[in-house]
Amino acid sequence: MQLKWTSKALADLARLHDFLTPVNRSAAARTVQSLTAAPTNLLTNPRIGEKLDEFEPREVRRILVGHYEMRYEIQGPTVYLLRIWHTREER
Repeated sequence: MQLKWTSKALADLARLHDFLTPVNRSAAARTVQSLTAAPTNLLTNPRIGEKLDEFEPREVRRILVGHYEMRYEIQGPTVYLLRIWHTREER
């Protein structure tokens, strides 16, 4: 398996970092570090996340990393990180 970040997921990561930095720089760095490290577990266990049936026939799933939701899609040998947001954000 290989892991690829979409431009939207990278933009979400930057947005979250920019939001947290003025409040607490070290918390912003820790959050980004944990969010970038978490998807590596998907390389060995890609189906560990909850399947989101509303995206059928695509295989879109989600995992929670602390208070953040990460959505990803499995396409053959590739896991695509789609979006990231705080669970308190309205989505």
